[in-house]
Amino acid sequence: MKRWIAIGLVVLVLGGIIVYNKVLHPAPGSAPGGGGGGEKKGAASKDGSAGKGPAPAVVAYVVRAQDIKENVITSGSLLAAEQVDIYPEISARITQLNIQEGQPVSKGQLLVKLFDADLRAQLQKLQAQADNARRTEERNKQLLERGGISQQEYDIVTTNLRSSLADIDLVKANLQRTEIRAPFSGVIGLRNVSAGALVSPNTLIARLQQVSSLKLDFSIPEKYGPSVKSGSSITFQVDGSNTPSQGIVYAIEPGVEEQTRNLRIRARVANASSRFRPGTFARVTLTVQTNNALVVPTQAVIPQTRTNQVVVIKGGKAQFKDIVTGLRTPGSIQVLSGLTAGDTVATTGLLFLKPDAPVKVGKTITLPDAGPKVATK
Repeated sequence: MKRWIAIGLVVLVLGGIIVYNKVLHPAPGSAPGGGGGGEKKGAASKDGSAGKGPAPAVVAYVVRAQDIKENVITSGSLLAAEQVDIYPEISARITQLNIQEGQPVSKGQLLVKLFDADLRAQLQKLQAQADNARRTEERNKQLLERGGISQQEYDIVTTNLRSSLADIDLVKANLQRTEIRAPFSGVIGLRNVSAGALVSPNTLIARLQQVSSLKLDFSIPEKYGPSVKSGSSITFQVDGSNTPSQGIVYAIEPGVEEQTRNLRIRARVANASSRFRPGTFARVTLTVQTNNALVVPTQAVIPQTRTNQVVVIKGGKAQFKDIVTGLRTPGSIQVLSGLTAGDTVATTGLLFLKPDAPVKVGKTITLPDAGPKVATK
C-alpha cells in the first residue's frame, strides 16, 4: 500500500514539471500547443518587418533665411539736456536777485549778486600800489641804464610790480565769485532764497535746466547690444499721452552693467514745445532687426533644460538636433546655430517622434515675413 502511494506521488511531481515547462513557461520562440507558426512570428518580430504600424505623417517646414524684427520694450527716464544746481562760491549777503521762477534765462545772464564792497575797496588800494610800483620800475630802469643802481636792486623793483599785479588779479577773481551767471540758456526753477539773505557754499539757490531738448536714458539686455547703433530710432510713450513720440540714439555705454547685465543707452528727444518734463517715466520701444536670419516656426522648437531642440527630417528619419536661438516673433524663432538653410524640421507630432524613427512628411508650411514682436525687459 505504501509503495503505491509513493508511486502516485512521483507521477504527480513529474506531471507538474512537464505542465510547468510546456504550458506555463514555454521555451522562447515556441507557443503553447506546439506548431511552427510561433517560430515564424518570432522571426518576423526579430527583423522588424512585422508588429509596427506605418510611419507617422507630420507637418514640416523648410528652413530659409529672411529678415526678422523684434520690438524690445523697456522703461526709461526723460532727463534735461543740461542741468545745474546753483550754489554760491563764497559766504556773503545777497544784494541783487534776478531770478523769475519758471522763466527762461539766457547764457551769461546775471542771476545773483553778492555783497562786494570790501573787495572793490581792496582792488582800488592794490591798483594804487601797482601804479606806484610801475613808476618806480620806470625810474630804476633809467638808473640801471646809466649805471646808477645795480641789477639786483632793479630786480627787486620789478618783482614788487609783478606781485602787485598778481594781487589785483586775485581780487578780481574774488569779485567774479560775487556774481552768479547762467552757464547756459534754460529755464530757472523755484528759488530757495530771498534778497538780503546770507548764503554760504552749501545754500542751494535754484536749479537751471535746459529743456528745449531732452535726454532719454534706458537699458536693454546685453544680447541686443550688437543690433543698436548711434542713429537708431526709438519710440516712447509717457503717462497721460496716447500718442507715441520719436527719439534718436546718440550715445551707448561702452560697458555692460555687471549686476543687471543690461546695456545703458541714451537718446535725444526734441522738446521745442515743452511737451515733456525732465524726470518723466517713459515706456521705450526699440526695434531690433536682423537681416538674412535663419528662422523656424515657434512650434518646431522643443525646450530642454539647458538648450533647445528641433527634429530634422533627413532620409525619412527623425534626427534630434540642439540649436541656439536668438530673436523671437509671435510665430517664429531665429536660429543662430545648429541648422542650415534647406533643412526640413517637423512642426507637429513632436511628442511621438523618437530618434532615427521613420517619419513621413504629410504637408509643408511656409512662414510669412517675420514681423515685429513685443518683448519686455
